[in-house]
Amino acid sequence: MIRVDPKERELARLLLRHSVKARKGELVMIHGVGTDCLGLVQAIMEEALHMETAPYFRFSEPEIQRAFLHRTSKTTLDRLREFELSLMEQVDCFIGIRGSRNIFELSDVPPRKMDQFNKLYASPIRNIRINRTRWCVLRYPNSAMAQLAGQPRAAFKDFYFRVCTLDYPAMTRAMRPLKNLMERTDVVEIKGPGTDLRFSIKGIPTLPCGGEKNIPDGECFTGPVRESVEGTVSYNTPSVWEGKPYDNIRLKFREGRVVEAEAGSREQTRSLNKVLDQDEGARYVGEFALGFNPEIRHPMRDILFDEKISGSFHMALGQAYSETDNGNVSALHWDMVCIQRKDYGGGEIYFDGKLIRKDGLFVPKSLQKLNPKAFGSRA
Repeated sequence: MIRVDPKERELARLLLRHSVKARKGELVMIHGVGTDCLGLVQAIMEEALHMETAPYFRFSEPEIQRAFLHRTSKTTLDRLREFELSLMEQVDCFIGIRGSRNIFELSDVPPRKMDQFNKLYASPIRNIRINRTRWCVLRYPNSAMAQLAGQPRAAFKDFYFRVCTLDYPAMTRAMRPLKNLMERTDVVEIKGPGTDLRFSIKGIPTLPCGGEKNIPDGECFTGPVRESVEGTVSYNTPSVWEGKPYDNIRLKFREGRVVEAEAGSREQTRSLNKVLDQDEGARYVGEFALGFNPEIRHPMRDILFDEKISGSFHMALGQAYSETDNGNVSALHWDMVCIQRKDYGGGEIYFDGKLIRKDGLFVPKSLQKLNPKAFGSRA
């Protein structure tokens, strides 16, 4: 019998009622990755039945996926894509729980195979899920995740559920002035160690994120005008892409396009450029966002947490979101994070020449409710 933690039941209610806003009679797909998340999947399923929705649950195991990716073919992916697309088109709400025990499980899959999988299968299905369902994705606090955070699992689980069940409605209210300001802004300038960047966000919508698409949450994102990005940015947060680690990524832009890309080693730099060469849109930016979850302070190579770090910003190379579309199209969407708090080197962000955030703290009075002290953070 699967044991369900009371905190999992609390999170299940938040996911169904706040994040995806499931309604009676709707089809709710629950996708669990790895067996560690069985208890949370059961809690969501039971809550979904209580709400009189139709829960459809499925599991995938990274070790099996690795074997599949090594051996699959274009013909197989074409057939599976048609099946998965027809299934996803019937889904009203999607909840994805990622509980892999090894984030590097796919690191030895040949790049050619990963590119084929992403272009023929993963990207088309992801686009349907993102654009046609009410969705939310999250991680599960297993031992592997606790290890990446450098914490004992019991302490990490306490942190995880505290972060994931934050008062997101209050955060959503506090984000409204930032959304309005970003939608009035033309030029964004970012300064910091190894960073001198300038771009426009004029005419592109801004979306505040308060526990709907992601759990945990705490960001406002938009898309830069595609060809407007100029200058250099250095990311001080380690990253993982398709099971491979990257450190100290540095990008140089000209007319919106990455013209130089470096990472922490020769091998990482070579691999980084190979990823960015997969299609024309991979060297352009599809997303720009400010992160401000008060309880998330340090990176752990988990983008759902790292992109929400208090005092951070992130930019995603590749595909733009439909809600903040800047015209960029790619099979890639890779979020890269820079923390600008004093303990990470500091930095400033300007909107139309006005200082908006310094060393990770919002300066204008209307935005100060997004600073950690306003949330009573224990971090």
